[in-house]
Amino acid sequence: MIKQAEVVRVFIGYEPKEEVAFHVLQRSIHERSSLPVTVTPIRLSQLEGTFTRERNPLQSTEFSFSRFLAPWLCDYEGWALFMDCDMIMRGDIAMLWDLRDPSYAVQVVKHNYQPKEETKFLGAVQTKYEKKNWSSVILFNCKECRALTPDYVNTATGLELHQFKWLENDERIGEIPNVWNHLVGEYPLNPRAKLIHFTIGGPYFNEYRNTEYSEEWFRERDSMLTVKQREPVASDA
Repeated sequence: MIKQAEVVRVFIGYEPKEEVAFHVLQRSIHERSSLPVTVTPIRLSQLEGTFTRERNPLQSTEFSFSRFLAPWLCDYEGWALFMDCDMIMRGDIAMLWDLRDPSYAVQVVKHNYQPKEETKFLGAVQTKYEKKNWSSVILFNCKECRALTPDYVNTATGLELHQFKWLENDERIGEIPNVWNHLVGEYPLNPRAKLIHFTIGGPYFNEYRNTEYSEEWFRERDSMLTVKQREPVASDA
């Protein structure tokens, strides 16, 4: 009997100004994954009537708060992985998926840093707060995240959401290695990084075209746009 393959369920934040980033990240995930992957954009145009909160002036992306709807979109069943769109995957996402620990409600890279910059891409304010960037990659144990109803996500403060105040306590937050959310420009260059995060600005913006790892991003983009010709079939004649 053939065993049903496990499927990695991924949600990626969708920002219209960074549409190319979404597609390049998606491609980089599929290219390296040893497991089947489903990718769903967290896109506001597809959440009309569900996500109703007004945009905050401090938001740098449309998905700043809507990311927390991922467990609801999964009907609070199984696991889901959320990630920002301004990333590229360098490793096998199955390795990250294997880190799921049912004793936690969520698992994140627990960054402990203060941003060096005052602004980031497109002049957005670089906000500084406790647990900064913890929510940019989240493994959700969906059944343990029932507090994240649409009503709560629409009304909770930004800090309540991003600092995981909707959990009973911080002991419900598990940790994953920081190679799975390497912050470009904040951390030293790391050849072993599995998931690169262009948190200050991605190479698809002219101002950050020459940032660290940008060559890898452009290679990924170019591969995505390349039509691979089939090898001619030898004739039997």
